[in-house]
Amino acid sequence: MTNNTLKPKDLELELRHFTGDFIRYRHPLNQVVYTPGVRHLAEQTEAFWLIDAIASWIGSTTFNEAVGKSQRIGEMHFWELNVNQDGKSATLFAVEDSAMEPFISQSIPFTDFPLEKVNIWAGFDGQFWTLYLPSEH
Repeated sequence: MTNNTLKPKDLELELRHFTGDFIRYRHPLNQVVYTPGVRHLAEQTEAFWLIDAIASWIGSTTFNEAVGKSQRIGEMHFWELNVNQDGKSATLFAVEDSAMEPFISQSIPFTDFPLEKVNIWAGFDGQFWTLYLPSEH
């Protein structure tokens, strides 16, 4: 269940205030770390599963095949969670760039995620994949 104290528009405004810093939180999978903005998103929406889903794809066979086709994906790529019109399911996907087809897509059969969509960017620094909000770039 989500944190019902914040309305979706208020949460969207809060997320825009995260502008980047040096704090990182370590995820146990695939050399993934994430920023305070991503942590705040997960805490407010009770959606640590979203971080888990992204981290589980990084380093997967599908991911590595995409990197083999485009080195850019191995340096930076973009994730988006879209809640479907039914408000109860969603699609998570990753793209190399905004105008490109997803190289990963996952159906989420049930969610109570309160936002219509959220974007999380992933950048590799040579050691860790950092998940961050666009405002933290």
